[in-house]
Amino acid sequence: MHLVKKDHGCDGLRRLTKFIRVRSGPESRFVEFDFAIGDPSLFVELVMPQKAFEHFCAVNDVVHMSEEQMHAVDAEMEKWRYGDGTLMARNHDHGAE
Repeated sequence: MHLVKKDHGCDGLRRLTKFIRVRSGPESRFVEFDFAIGDPSLFVELVMPQKAFEHFCAVNDVVHMSEEQMHAVDAEMEKWRYGDGTLMARNHDHGAE
């Protein structure tokens, strides 16, 4: 009897770039970071002890987001947070004056 293992797309997932963006300071007890697969703008926020974070990064062969990617993510977050023509946008813009 031959058993056939199905891939279920795992090889495709392995080929996708995994991005991280560290949000916590270097001396923090826990590492707070964003983790994205394939698209830096679609991320989850994670928190891990330093050793677990280092292992996570090695296992996932992560790439740090570039300055351009971080800027694009921040701009997109601002758009959703303060969208054009909303009360929050007017309050945010007014506070900057």
